Amino acid sequence: MRAGFLDAWENAAAGKPRTADHGVSFASYDDMHRVLAPSRLAIVKIMAGQGPLAIREVARRVGRDVQAVHRDITTLINAGIIDREEGGVVFPYDEIDFAFKVSAAA
Repeated sequence: MRAGFLDAWENAAAGKPRTADHGVSFASYDDMHRVLAPSRLAIVKIMAGQGPLAIREVARRVGRDVQAVHRDITTLINAGIIDREEGGVVFPYDEIDFAFKVSAAA
């Protein structure tokens, strides 16, 4: 982590553009849509840039049952979308960028 910070610091000092250091890939659009279903995407959206949140607080913010939100958060953690920290769960980014490639059918 320290090395990554130092690289980012040196690049910024040299005027080099910042590069993303985290990404999640899915084998297909269907896989992505299964993990980032609308209810789960709503969770990620309210967590963006908020720091660690308790699962109960996430549930309150999205207006859903705590057990259902817990299941969705477990899916998001397993997919590498959000992280569990000492203070709760966190989506440590301010935004999500989606990129799609569409190829001709085989």
